[in-house]
Amino acid sequence: MPVLASTLSFEGAVSKILELKKTFERERLVFVKGEIMVSWLRGLGATLSDLDAIQTVSNSLKGDPTLPFRKSKNGRFLFDFDNNQLRRLEFQEFVLSATEDFVRHDSEKTRTFEEVNRDLQGNTALHALFLFQSIMIRGIPTKHRPMLDYNLSEYVCTLFNLRTVTTANLVGEPALEGVHADGVDFTMTTLLGSNNMTDDSAITYVHENAEKTGARWHEMDPKLLRGSHQHKHFMDTLLFADAERKHSLSAVERKDKSHDATRDMLIFFTRKPVVEGHVSYKYDSLVDHKTLPLTVSLDEQKNED
Repeated sequence: MPVLASTLSFEGAVSKILELKKTFERERLVFVKGEIMVSWLRGLGATLSDLDAIQTVSNSLKGDPTLPFRKSKNGRFLFDFDNNQLRRLEFQEFVLSATEDFVRHDSEKTRTFEEVNRDLQGNTALHALFLFQSIMIRGIPTKHRPMLDYNLSEYVCTLFNLRTVTTANLVGEPALEGVHADGVDFTMTTLLGSNNMTDDSAITYVHENAEKTGARWHEMDPKLLRGSHQHKHFMDTLLFADAERKHSLSAVERKDKSHDATRDMLIFFTRKPVVEGHVSYKYDSLVDHKTLPLTVSLDEQKNED
């Protein structure tokens, strides 16, 4: 999908995002329509060519450690607010546990994902998304999760590039685990594109924490439902305080039964570094990546390269 140019300045984009931040601080969740997000990302430094390129970056995805209907890559980044920059961290394996409200057949299982490479890491649209998230979460207090170090100013962000696929023989489930949390402080989800999905595919339902972990989206208690959101358009983005809500998603269904359906996403799992005793303690290095280095300015006052 071609992306139209925007005349929004860097200062203008930051001003708009800071207004939204007030809503986020109050409501703990915001959904930004893609058209608005694109204009903000342009102001924050995303080029038109990179906005076009990021829509097809998921074509390089090949497989997933545990889910047959998914293709995936991930990478670890550090929001270093003391130095006002984001940096790429070295590769680590990944694990989520039932104690973090993630109940699935691969809970507690250490997973090894293919790494996000330069085609995505070097994209200025991704850099602008990181800056958007930085502006939104900086200084926002959240409910504390156990065994995270809230004395530190940094946040670790694990970025996933995911393609969910539904075929004639396999139904793609963006959240096979049902009602869950992501074990982090903030979750941000951004749509890169979709193909052949029905209008009721991949709806995100937001639940009170009292909802039973593992319940399917259609088994939820309506009294505990706090809203629903659907990523339909390029750069539609949802950001919420993960420890304060649970969520679930409906499946990806095919509109044309003779063709596969796909849904391409960026998922940003962002939390404080862990302390000893946390399931991810062995996999939470804060060392910079040696072969895929990256530094992105998080300065809200001026647009630095």
